[in-house]
Amino acid sequence: MKRWRPGDRREPVSQMIRVDQAGEYGATRIYAGQLAVMGDRVPMAREIVGMAKQEERHRAWFDGMIAERGVRPTLLQPFWSVAGFALGAVTAAIGPEAAMACTAAVETEIDKHYDQQLAELRDEEPELSAAVREFQAEELEHKEAAIAHGAEQAIGYPVLSAAIRLGCRVAIAASKRI
Repeated sequence: MKRWRPGDRREPVSQMIRVDQAGEYGATRIYAGQLAVMGDRVPMAREIVGMAKQEERHRAWFDGMIAERGVRPTLLQPFWSVAGFALGAVTAAIGPEAAMACTAAVETEIDKHYDQQLAELRDEEPELSAAVREFQAEELEHKEAAIAHGAEQAIGYPVLSAAIRLGCRVAIAASKRI
């Protein structure tokens, strides 16, 4: 395993693990917020529960990596807890399509983020790369399910999606460093 050194253009693996754990934690909080508002009253609820379970499994895997490698978790985790839950609750309150728009937007950014990480990792971190590939495939399934359940029919979809995607990019950048 090649170690990151100051001046390297590539992202340190510790930052990757920190931001991925934070992102998976945030995703669990988004789904918790959606389910708190929607309960089981909408057809998509069962699928949201399944997505939430996958996100919890992803988070648990990154929790293990943080412990195993001694990576400092983001100090923003309490903020991501509240912000993720609020985002899920607000989009669900707007309606099921807005909740699905939230999922589609988040997963679009996570797909790009994971692609960048895989390009940087190359063959140097096989365990991490394999997990990222597996989780990325599941995130894309979430995005496809959200679109199939009306994400693009949400009121103000282009603006809502753009705002959520921007928020994801900001969260990724902040969690790498803080």
